[in-house]
Amino acid sequence: MLKYQQSITTKASRLRHGALAKLVAGISLLLLPTACQTSTSALKIGTLLPITGDLSQFGSSMQDSASLLVKTVNDCGGVLGKPVELISEDDQTQPAAGATAMSKLAEVNRVGGVVGAAGSAVSSAAVDIAVRNQVVQISPSSTSPIFTERAKKGDFKGFWFRTAPPDTFQGQALAKLAKAKGYKSVAVLAINNDYGNGLVQSFIPAFEALGGKVVNRDKPTRYAPNASTFESEVGAAFGGKPNAVLLIAYPETGSLILKAAYQQGLLGKQTQVLVTEGMKEAKVAQLVGKNTAGQYIAAGIIGTAPNATGPALAAFRDRYQTTYKRQPGVYDPNSWDAAAVLVLAAEAAKSPTGAAIQEKILSVANQPGQEVGDVCQALSLIREGKDINYQGASGNVDFDVQGDVTGSYDVWTIDTAGNLKVTDIITVGGSQ
Repeated sequence: MLKYQQSITTKASRLRHGALAKLVAGISLLLLPTACQTSTSALKIGTLLPITGDLSQFGSSMQDSASLLVKTVNDCGGVLGKPVELISEDDQTQPAAGATAMSKLAEVNRVGGVVGAAGSAVSSAAVDIAVRNQVVQISPSSTSPIFTERAKKGDFKGFWFRTAPPDTFQGQALAKLAKAKGYKSVAVLAINNDYGNGLVQSFIPAFEALGGKVVNRDKPTRYAPNASTFESEVGAAFGGKPNAVLLIAYPETGSLILKAAYQQGLLGKQTQVLVTEGMKEAKVAQLVGKNTAGQYIAAGIIGTAPNATGPALAAFRDRYQTTYKRQPGVYDPNSWDAAAVLVLAAEAAKSPTGAAIQEKILSVANQPGQEVGDVCQALSLIREGKDINYQGASGNVDFDVQGDVTGSYDVWTIDTAGNLKVTDIITVGGSQ
């Protein structure tokens, strides 16, 4: 811009045209404020969540949580003195669609951070795009251990975080549950993607370490994410009559698998069905349906899911229920926290850019600093120049150097009335 002004000024001098010189001066005054706006631009964050597809039962509710966080923040002054802009994309529970959507958010919309994706396979497809564009990606529910491994290699350059613990811990929780229930033999039936494969890899050694036997350990039964029929897979998993079948699935495909098992006469006998948080959806019993006697087919399944026990959980639930007239879902507190960390880091950085946000994530989420769970209070403290330690709805949200958090796990089941009930909590060790 400076060279352009000098060129015009020189020409004006040569032409000795006073009016043109005045015009150039006026243009300069108009251009200078525009050049300064980049440092005070509004914060833009994106959501990359499954509004459609196999995880749609979770995605819409997670989207509502992120939207509620942004509305709450904007109602108390926004970030950097301006309202936060939320730009939402549907990843369709498909890696290719997720990658395309992340490219749009990062390269067209120029967001500073993204909440998502939900599924690990989608996050795997999107994260390199985020890192390349220096966009902070915080997933509320991508739990595959592959992200920890890649972070240790330095692949993410500090731009990847998640507010749900990795499945290395859930595999241990599932093994503890199976042991506590007295199951000595378990077969595995899992979705063939990063999520399913990560849980398989963590569960098998954990269960064997407790003295259990995985009957198909050398060749676990897997199904394609886009499969629609499951008769052969169900027959293979249940065929050896193990004490339990560990079903690692999402609601749409998981409900079809349970229906197929019922139709083959394999449910309600000697083999228990164990599941993971991928099936922990309030209406999963209705998705699976009822038997000829009018009883819910899914009644009696048991599983594990990351437990939301954060200091701000009660306040979040109240706000969510007041706004949406329903209970929050399994990963809604994690979605709220992911968005909260992004806005707090941007305020602390005094910048909406991904690079600046990334530098402040750990300082607003971890010790030291004043513990605070209310996002508006946290923003106020940051503006006063104080250090904070955000205490979330899903947990304390203390990230380690790989971007991971640790946590405990709910034990849940479906009762005879088709209701989802939490019956116990399993604690799994882990260090920050």
